[in-house]
Amino acid sequence: MLNLSPNNRNEFDTEKLSSLQKVYATKSRRKLIVSLYVLLAVTILFLCLPWTQNINSKGKLITLKPEQRPQTVQSIIAGRIEKWFVKDGDQVKKGDTILFISEIKDEYFDPLLAERTSNQLHIKERTVKSYGEKVSALDNRIDALIETGKLKLQQAKIKLKQVNLKLVSDSIDYNASVTNFEVAREQFQRFEKLHREGLKSQTELEMRKVSMQRAQASMISAQQKLLQSKNDIIDAKVELGSIEAKYRDEIAKAESDKLSALTSMYDSEVDVTKLQSQTVKYSIRYGMYFITAPQDGYVTKVLQSGIGETIKQGEEILTIMPKKYDLAIEMFVRPMDLPLIKKGQHVRLQFDGWPAIVFSGWPNSSHGTYGGEVFAIDNFASEDGTFRVLIAPDKNDESWPDALRVGGGAQSMILLKNVPVVYEMWRQVNGFPPEFYGSKDLPKKEKKK
Repeated sequence: MLNLSPNNRNEFDTEKLSSLQKVYATKSRRKLIVSLYVLLAVTILFLCLPWTQNINSKGKLITLKPEQRPQTVQSIIAGRIEKWFVKDGDQVKKGDTILFISEIKDEYFDPLLAERTSNQLHIKERTVKSYGEKVSALDNRIDALIETGKLKLQQAKIKLKQVNLKLVSDSIDYNASVTNFEVAREQFQRFEKLHREGLKSQTELEMRKVSMQRAQASMISAQQKLLQSKNDIIDAKVELGSIEAKYRDEIAKAESDKLSALTSMYDSEVDVTKLQSQTVKYSIRYGMYFITAPQDGYVTKVLQSGIGETIKQGEEILTIMPKKYDLAIEMFVRPMDLPLIKKGQHVRLQFDGWPAIVFSGWPNSSHGTYGGEVFAIDNFASEDGTFRVLIAPDKNDESWPDALRVGGGAQSMILLKNVPVVYEMWRQVNGFPPEFYGSKDLPKKEKKK
């Protein structure tokens, strides 16, 4: 129902309302205006304050060097667990015995296997030595055969030369006997003619006949000696060839025996090498029954347990955390932030478990944070498309807490360029990346590089 009657107006006296009078007062309006101007000035001043751009990322503590990271100890050979020497949390030194295992492969069950193999090795070594001595003896025999062959050939050549000289002598004797026979025959013919004429007696004729027959016999004997000399020359040449063939065959046979001995010696040397390798393998394998600590550290987790259980070759047994290590932080950044990061760049860090008051834009005003610097940047992306960045402690800043442990979490802030707050707000609203470092913003050591 509308109240249109003028007599029903709700009138009240404003002078009786003190609060309304204070609002309407002139001084109150001035104070409000001044307060608004002051607030505006403070806001403008705040927007003009410098703001340090940064890249925030969650990370975790790791060790700087690969050999300082937690490692697992594996068994090089398969075996059965016989005795444990450590437990979780124990401190071990390099070379300390962790576990003793026994053999499970039947080819290594013989406890005297290494000793027997060593004996076989000694026998084979003696065999090699024997073959070497046989080769030396055959070398001496070959040298002796060569020298004897030379002497025999020289002797045969001398004999051949003697036979040739004898042939010449017999040839001369034969020619002389032929001449004597011809002279005796002519004399006999002359005496026979003179005897028919009666000038020579029968006795003288018979004497000449006997002389002719003697000369003929001497000629036949000289001819026989000449033919015998020719036959001796043929025999000497045959003997010379026979000597050459004989010693050539004997030397060839000795060379063949030498090569056979060398082949057997080389085969034995191969066997010796194999046995030496087997002996070393057996000795090393026996040493692998005792699994030792690879470096100083602490046993963090035993992965195998029990007595009598079998473990496979290369199977993990326990985990050891090195005693001494250099901490670093592993963080991952987006690809769009990667070009802004450089090695040696300063980083502010906040560790999990260490309370801190952090102003990301004013790192100097933050409390409970620690300094770091970029140590390494990966050149390839991880599976999620981010790039890994390693941060090492800043030697010029406060040292990191001693109670930090590998695997703990951390919040990293990589510091970039200083810009006004208003610019940073504008950049954040528009989603632009942070500014690059300019040449004026780089440290002096970067300029020198």
